[in-house]
Order: sequence, then structure tokens, then C-alpha cells
Amino acid sequence: MGFDQYHEPPHELPAETRTFARMIASLTEEAEAINWYEQRLAVEPDAEARAIMADAQAEEFKHFGMDLEFLLRRTPKWRAALEAILFREGSIVEHGEEGEKAEEGV
Repeated sequence: MGFDQYHEPPHELPAETRTFARMIASLTEEAEAINWYEQRLAVEPDAEARAIMADAQAEEFKHFGMDLEFLLRRTPKWRAALEAILFREGSIVEHGEEGEKAEEGV
């Protein structure tokens, strides 16, 4: 049985890695849905239709955040890197360098 999220034979992967792959796939799908709604909202002339789409997109934001938090709780290096980058003022690139250093410390 082949799945796009696997690059190795699934039966050889531990359960934690298969769960990680599923959550990465879910995160990607949520990001795609957010993008699709953004494009639809940009061109939809009907206000009521836009309101419904905006509500649906908000759900996708929530799901994206939940998927990301799940992954970060199980991947300490990723969490360390993102804590140095996200929700901070200043240069994103500089914070990225800090994130790389923080990841090395985990």
C-alpha cells in the first residue's frame, strides 16, 4: 500500500513516524485550504458568500494551528527553532539564525 507521505516503506517505520507523517500531511492540507479560501475571497463579489468562506477559512486556521502544535510538542528541536522565530518583532532572517542556534542546543 503506497501513500504519498511516505518515502520509506510504511511497514518499516515506527508508529510515531507514521503519525508524524500523517500530521505533516494534515498540516499541508490545511495550508492549501487556507490558500484556496484566500483566493476565493479575493474574487467573490457576493458579501454573504464571502462571509461563509471567511468563516470556513477561520476553521482551517484553527486546524492548522492544532496540527502545528501537535507536531511541535513531539519535536523539541522544531519547537526550539520556532520559538526563536515566531511572534517576535524585528528581522525574520536574524530570528531564523537564532532559531538555528536554539535548535542545535536541544
